[in-house]
Amino acid sequence: MKKDVTIDTPYITLGQLLKAEAVISSGGQAKWFLHDNDVLVNGERDDRRGKKLYEGDTVAVPDVGSFTIHSK
Repeated sequence: MKKDVTIDTPYITLGQLLKAEAVISSGGQAKWFLHDNDVLVNGERDDRRGKKLYEGDTVAVPDVGSFTIHSK
C-alpha cells in the first residue's frame, strides 16, 4: 500500500509518522519497532525515531506499505 501523508509543519519525525499512521500504538514503541524492523527512509535503513522527514521523503515499512511526505 502506498499512502501520501500531508503535514502542516516543516517536518515530522519518523516516530511521529509511525504513530500517526497507526503502525505503532504509542510513541514509546517507536524505538523497539525501529530496532526490530527494516524501515527504509529514502531507500536506506534508518532506526532513528527522531529522524526528521521533510516533503518528498519516502518511508517504507515492511508488511505495512510506503508513505510519502507532502506539505500543505
